[in-house]
Amino acid sequence: MLNYKVKDLRLAEDGVNAILWAESRMPVLLGIRREFESKKPFAGVRVSACLHVTKETAVLARTLIAGGADLALTGSNPLSTQDSVAAALAKEGVKVYAWRGQNSEEYYECIRHALEINPQITLDDGADLVTTIHRTAGDLLKHVIGGTEETTTGVIRLRALADQGVLKYPIIAVNDAQSKSLFDNPLGTGQSSLDGVIRATNILMAGKDVVVVGFGRVGSGIAERARGLGAKVTVVEVDPIKALKAAMSSYSVAKMSDAARIGDLFITATGDVNVIRLEHMSVMKDGAILANAGHFDVEVSKADLKKIAVKTERISPYIEQHTLKDGRRLFLLAEGRLVNLACAEGHPSDVMDLSFSLQALSVRYLQESRGALPNKVIPVPDDIDQRVARLKLASMGISVEELTEEQKKYLSSWELGTE
Repeated sequence: MLNYKVKDLRLAEDGVNAILWAESRMPVLLGIRREFESKKPFAGVRVSACLHVTKETAVLARTLIAGGADLALTGSNPLSTQDSVAAALAKEGVKVYAWRGQNSEEYYECIRHALEINPQITLDDGADLVTTIHRTAGDLLKHVIGGTEETTTGVIRLRALADQGVLKYPIIAVNDAQSKSLFDNPLGTGQSSLDGVIRATNILMAGKDVVVVGFGRVGSGIAERARGLGAKVTVVEVDPIKALKAAMSSYSVAKMSDAARIGDLFITATGDVNVIRLEHMSVMKDGAILANAGHFDVEVSKADLKKIAVKTERISPYIEQHTLKDGRRLFLLAEGRLVNLACAEGHPSDVMDLSFSLQALSVRYLQESRGALPNKVIPVPDDIDQRVARLKLASMGISVEELTEEQKKYLSSWELGTE
């Protein structure tokens, strides 16, 4: 078994400094780490994690290890690994298998390395680890207590697995916890996606026509922050309720066929396939920029872009210029992969403090509940969700109101009404 596989151990010093910065912004998770250090809830427990290998993930990794876990970590996207962080973790003795710029074969090879410890608990971001176990490593299932899932796309995949009756162990949908869905998705992805676009292109957002495809938790956050930077935002949405919400939030709402003609910048956030395709690209203006905030590189049809282009060239590490027959140019960012991690550093540490605190406490819940949970996608327990929110508020110096006994009684009764 390989102890690690990273790009360059000489990058470790930069990685250590990056992790220290993240820790300074993640007080809740550090408090949980101190608790884990004293109680060792994961003593002897084998944990395999397939997550974006960022400085924030390193803080989570250190926290699980402090609690006694035997951890193996691999990246959940070929372009999201921060190589200096991976090197720093490897130098600390963490079994880490990740580097930026992997091809598909290398990506799944690293997942297989992370599974060599025969995990009892899995942490996933996109469900590639869990589906790999179910497809090709079924012999490992007898060891697994349960797992967690970090992102919307992964929860969708795992619910499909459960609906077919073939999910073999319980998965906690960390993605759906209020402490994540209300903050990580709209605030973290909203800010970091635009950060990625701006770092890659240095475009001025003010005055641009920005088309946000999908108005869920992520898309709504992107739209709000794009408007805050002075962009004119159009939303494309298939759900009439979400489309109505966008319209009543003063966004323009249009079909993709119409929005394609006006957009300067397109950002997809649907979790679905080919939401920008040939008929849309055919009518886009010269210079249109295509970016994706979803987990997989399937939302912008790269096959259609290749079909319509007469010339493709990489004009920067993050930008591919596709020249069409009539001379128009379309610019694809980060090979259509998630723009916030491929072109920037992902979510701010401050918001990952919430998400990874949920992860850490959910892993402990799985360990304490072994054998008692159904083989389904299950919610984060409310007490964990509430605890993380309260700890975050406390770290910000904020106190919440408390109900009086009279108020508690009123809310739990039915007798009192109009007088």
